[in-house]
Amino acid sequence: MPDRTPPDIAPLVAIMARLRDPASGCPWDVQQNFASIAPYTIEEAYEVADAISRNDMADLRDELGDLLLQTVYHSRMAEESGHFALTDVIAGICDKMIRRHPHVFGPEDAQTPGWEAIKAAERADKDADSSALAGVAGALPALLRAEKLQKRAARTGFDWPDTDGVYAKIAEELEEVRAAETAEHRAEEIGDLLFAVVNLARHMKVDAESALRAANAKFERRFRSMEMSNTRQDIDFMSLSLDEMEALWQQAKAEE
Repeated sequence: MPDRTPPDIAPLVAIMARLRDPASGCPWDVQQNFASIAPYTIEEAYEVADAISRNDMADLRDELGDLLLQTVYHSRMAEESGHFALTDVIAGICDKMIRRHPHVFGPEDAQTPGWEAIKAAERADKDADSSALAGVAGALPALLRAEKLQKRAARTGFDWPDTDGVYAKIAEELEEVRAAETAEHRAEEIGDLLFAVVNLARHMKVDAESALRAANAKFERRFRSMEMSNTRQDIDFMSLSLDEMEALWQQAKAEE
């Protein structure tokens, strides 16, 4: 096929081809495959999200480059095995975006049935699975996948009309966690509890993944503040009692 690689990305494509060269490339890069690289792809996407959350544009630029490398990496491996090349990936996403926006790229009077409706029609064309839950990727982060499954189910009418039912479900699941007597049963019930909490977040139009990421950042910030407080006083943090740690925690909260 003719080389249609955009000139700005051509050097990166050439670098990846060189790294994957069996004779003169990098031994580590040469031995990788789709499965071994997939965790790095996911990690880079999270690092992009982290840079955005910190509003660090310099870091975002770098992380987007790392994420772009993942696309080039997978495309190179696919090209080597005769499946597709980066040019096919680019052409495919261009076609998809035009197809999903008929009101922008079609005739002036074109109407769009909506993004989700178009996606559903596309899935029906290529997937024999007719379930409303079809196409929700199994490899998504658990919180995000729970939210997507719930949204799909809600479109069929399988949903609580308001948050009252969700609150009751959370209370029910919490009691079942308390009543669980084996490690396996506790794990199952905690999973159900988390699923119900994601449902509450969805009803309140809160992104559960982003909310938990923010809670993680808040905990880390406060905990580091506790540690630093003791460092300044030359006290071993781990020697403190739980009550003393709690007092430092409250202090860290008050200082925010």
